[in-house]
Amino acid sequence: MGRLTGGDPSLLRRINSAVVLHALRGIDCATLTEITRVTGLSRPTVEGVVEGLIQAGLVTEAAADESATRRQGRPARRFRFRAEAGHLMGLEIGAHRVTALLADLDGRVLDGVTKEVEETAPADDRIERLRSGVGELLRRAGVPRGSLRAVGVGTPGIVEADGTVRLGTALPEWTGLRLGERLSRSFKCPVLVENDANAAAVAEHWKGAAVDSDDVVFVLAGLSPGAGSLIGGRLHRGFGGAAGEIGALHLLGREKTPESLLSTQDEPLRPLDEQAVAQVFQQARDGDARSRAAVERFIQRLVHDVAALVLAMDPELVVVGGWAAGLDDVLEPLRQELSRYCLRTPRVTLSVLGEAAVATGALRLALDHVEEELFAVDGTVTARS
Repeated sequence: MGRLTGGDPSLLRRINSAVVLHALRGIDCATLTEITRVTGLSRPTVEGVVEGLIQAGLVTEAAADESATRRQGRPARRFRFRAEAGHLMGLEIGAHRVTALLADLDGRVLDGVTKEVEETAPADDRIERLRSGVGELLRRAGVPRGSLRAVGVGTPGIVEADGTVRLGTALPEWTGLRLGERLSRSFKCPVLVENDANAAAVAEHWKGAAVDSDDVVFVLAGLSPGAGSLIGGRLHRGFGGAAGEIGALHLLGREKTPESLLSTQDEPLRPLDEQAVAQVFQQARDGDARSRAAVERFIQRLVHDVAALVLAMDPELVVVGGWAAGLDDVLEPLRQELSRYCLRTPRVTLSVLGEAAVATGALRLALDHVEEELFAVDGTVTARS
């Protein structure tokens, strides 16, 4: 970064605004003196910045403590960040449901809604179901659509930077869908589309099983397992967004498809949907020998897929979500297999967030976008009231 000079006062003002705003977001409220001490800026500079942030709608004066006023006279003015100055939304589009979470600018979830959807539903019906849920959520929360600052979306498939699903076999009519463009018609803010396993990895790092780890592999074990990974705390998408597609490993000389692995008969398991698989798992718990053998084959395949990622990534932690998170004793066989195949065995744990992981990760992606906007110094900081 080049040396700053006094030749661009507007740039310095934006830098100072970002510094003060960042300080206020980290505490409930603060006086001008406290902000001055935390930021290292002069008091006149802090006063001017705070007034500008109040005018922008991002900061407000906190209510005075009346009992303290009676005891000590008028106390120093205190200021706080207005998390209610805008809102964020995290969306999940899955095979059997769509979910929407609404949050403030601090990322606190205010409300959420989930709508069931048929696995065979065409793309238009699935998107319309999601739009219906979003509308219901906003009405219930009393939040105008224009208050949304960013929307994150998690969905199965290989997702390009512009929100196009380059390949998506889990949902009908998903391959080639310009999902970001379609959803942008419903919002006046940026819409950020990400692969569901990637979103779940971000969520577990934010407020789940991986909050203390920066090198993480999250495995979303479903019909076709996928994985998201963080390297140094940053999401690794790969050159074309296809990193972590371990569900395709059977194409590399592995003849066993999920239909064969989970079959309890001589024929492949069809239709291969979550209801059919859940029945196989339940029969295994009830002691059915063929079902137990099918579940063991599924786990064996899963651990081999995870081992391939661990060998490539050498993560500190592997987090298991999806169906496998509901299987009894899945962690021990996974640890044993990883110790056999890998040079260094990572810690292995189950997802903390469960079914909320994808939507929560999508919300975090929206929050990341807004934070970049709030703390940017190459443009004017703005807010919507």
